[in-house]
Parts: sequence; C-alpha cells; structure tokens
Amino acid sequence: MPNENNQNNENKELDGAIITENKNSRIHCLSIIGQIEGHYMLGDGQKATKYEHIIPLLVSIEEDDEIDGLLMILNTMGGDVEAGLAIAEMVASMSKPTVSLVLGGGHSIGVPLATSAKRSFIVPSATMTLHPVRINGLVVGVPQTFRYFEEMQKRIIKFICDHSRASEQKVRELMMRPDEIATDVGSIIDGDEAVSYGIIDSVGGLSDAMKALKEMI
Repeated sequence: MPNENNQNNENKELDGAIITENKNSRIHCLSIIGQIEGHYMLGDGQKATKYEHIIPLLVSIEEDDEIDGLLMILNTMGGDVEAGLAIAEMVASMSKPTVSLVLGGGHSIGVPLATSAKRSFIVPSATMTLHPVRINGLVVGVPQTFRYFEEMQKRIIKFICDHSRASEQKVRELMMRPDEIATDVGSIIDGDEAVSYGIIDSVGGLSDAMKALKEMI
C-alpha cells in the first residue's frame, strides 16, 4: 500500500504545488499558470489553474503549523475574474508570510493576484496586462450590464490599490489606454514599469523572493 504522505506530495505536484524544507523553515510553493478556471471548464489542451483546488489548498496552508510561509509563482494569462479575485482575497487574508513572484506574465486578473501577497516581485523580462473587465459570449446591451462591468472593475482596482503602492488614477489610466494594444484597450507593462507605477514592490528573481520570505518568517 503506498505511503499516504508520498501520495499527498504527488497530488500536490500535479496541482503545481510543492513543499520545500531546510533547517530553518518550511515553505509551500504554489504555481498559478495558464488560465484561471472558474465556474466553467476550459477546453482540452489548455493549461488551467482550478480555483476549486486552490481555495482548500490555501486553507490547509493557513492551518498547517508545519508550514511557515507561502511562495506564489505566477505565469498566467488571466481567466475567470471572480475566481481569480476569490483566490487573491484568500491570499491577502492569510496570516502567514506570503510572497509572489511574476515570471513570464501576470496578466488581467493575474495583477491583483500578484499584489495579494505581503511582498511582490517581478523578473525584468515579465509583463503584466491591465485592461477593462470583459466577458465572452452573448452580452445584453442594457444599462444594468454596463453597470455590472463598472462595479466589477471598481472592485478590481480597489483591491490592487489596497494591496500595492499604485494610485487609483494610475491603474485606471493604464486600463483605459487606447493606443497600447492593437484592437483593444489597456496597457502592457514590463517589470521595471510595474515597480515604477507601484503595482509590484520590487524587480527580482527567485533568490530575492526566497530571501524576502525567509526574512518575514
């Protein structure tokens, strides 16, 4: 019969999570990649982070006395807005030390996810895309629909500003730029720009993120 701990570790690796350990600390590393899958399943062949897996995992990290901190690695194109914001709220409300590291991309709802940790890092080559809330499929063009979009966008902007040094005016300006993205509205910013706008705390890589997390622990 397989060892239960080994089986649990195998399950965590399949979900993009692993625990690292040294003599001073035990850190849970969680990767959020591809699209964040919410209420509807994505098609075959698409990389997805399933929020129904992440939410209970965050609860277990918070309650596990043997886990000292969380390192969240992001390379996501965004995805379901409500699911992504739910994960971000969970990370932001954790009492344990948390650090995020953006590799490759932290786009769309990946922006509030990156800011949800107590310290955030981004590598110089990574990019982040900020744009207004949008939805796929049939949209009923009535005032209530547009009001819903605006209220959702306000929630996202408020979350980003509450958990970073960015101003509401700057975040809204970046979201609404008409000349940055072809056939779309918004901005694509690199690592240095993300830090200069106050969205991310520091430019740095894995060693910087780990050092900050260990100092917090």
